[in-house]
Amino acid sequence: MRILHTSDWHLGRQFHHVSLLEDQRHVLEQIVAIVRERAVEVVLVAGDIYDRSVPPAEAVQLLDEVVHRLSAECGVALILIAGNHDGAERLGFGARQLARAGVHIRGPLEPEPEPVILQDAHGPVAFYPLPYAEPATVRSELGLEVQGHEQAMRALTARIRAHNGDSRRSVLIAHCFVDGFAACESERPLSIGGVETVPADCLEGFDYVALGHLHGPQARGAKHLRYSGSILKYSFSEENQRKSVTLVDMNAQGACTIEEVALRPRRDLRVLEGALEDLLEQGRRDPAAQDYLLVRLQDRHAILDPMGKLRTVYPNVLHLERPALAQAGERRAPDRERLREGELPMFRDFFRQMSGEALDEAGEAAVAALLERLHRGEQS
Repeated sequence: MRILHTSDWHLGRQFHHVSLLEDQRHVLEQIVAIVRERAVEVVLVAGDIYDRSVPPAEAVQLLDEVVHRLSAECGVALILIAGNHDGAERLGFGARQLARAGVHIRGPLEPEPEPVILQDAHGPVAFYPLPYAEPATVRSELGLEVQGHEQAMRALTARIRAHNGDSRRSVLIAHCFVDGFAACESERPLSIGGVETVPADCLEGFDYVALGHLHGPQARGAKHLRYSGSILKYSFSEENQRKSVTLVDMNAQGACTIEEVALRPRRDLRVLEGALEDLLEQGRRDPAAQDYLLVRLQDRHAILDPMGKLRTVYPNVLHLERPALAQAGERRAPDRERLREGELPMFRDFFRQMSGEALDEAGEAAVAALLERLHRGEQS
């Protein structure tokens, strides 16, 4: 059986007040193409379908389009679970009717394990969708006395293993933070003031575990335990990640062969560092000038409207930092005489920024004379 594992779509997300909906549409079209071209039989989406519990209408419409293309046009089974960003009840609306069309959605936590059973040439494979649930939800909904994420996950997976037995091939789809894996800045914490991670041994006993929540594609130890990662870079801390989906080929014994298939972003997300003039020159010939950028300017002097200047060559600069200027600001303030000595150089820089040309000798002499008269007036 060929499985495609993806997660953390975060439909409707904004990044520095810029909508990423068209960027998401761009990569979701690639996922549909991969499903069609690689003869995928089932698609797993391991949570955080939306970016917030009440998604914008455009995000709901995009999900509807993608579900239709995967289910009706490609003819594959589709299994989605709620993550910590999703509104579980909203996501699960109409789930029983959609299941008849091969679209299996788990929003709220079910009182008993309910696998999706799919067949291949070797027999059944049981897919167990386990949506994100707070320990308090596990206590109240299932009546299990658990404290913290680890106890909750151990209790839930123990029930699933007992339900499945030892002989049937099985896949767990879960949304959690497994200990030992790498996090990013863009992931919302699962716990405030407590331990949010769960040990990997909580998830033993399955032929493949499709995980969501962490945005970097990764596996540790047992290769069957994997995060597919998010479909886009959602923070500048993810600059060096290569986003992908995971193809899983499961044989008759449940052994899995793994392949990461890269996704190509509509615009990449990068960090640039350097002096303003160097970056402006670089931007004029940069073939990827439309990328989303964080720029760290190394200039130590004051610059008039640096963001406006940068956006003439890099229109999608989203954030600007001045680390060198911040360091200079920590020094002792100069005295009045030193300020006077710097007035003419400051005006030269101001004139160049405003006019795009250097101040000529006549202009410099006139400004110097004016500054001298001002200083004499201060002393009189």
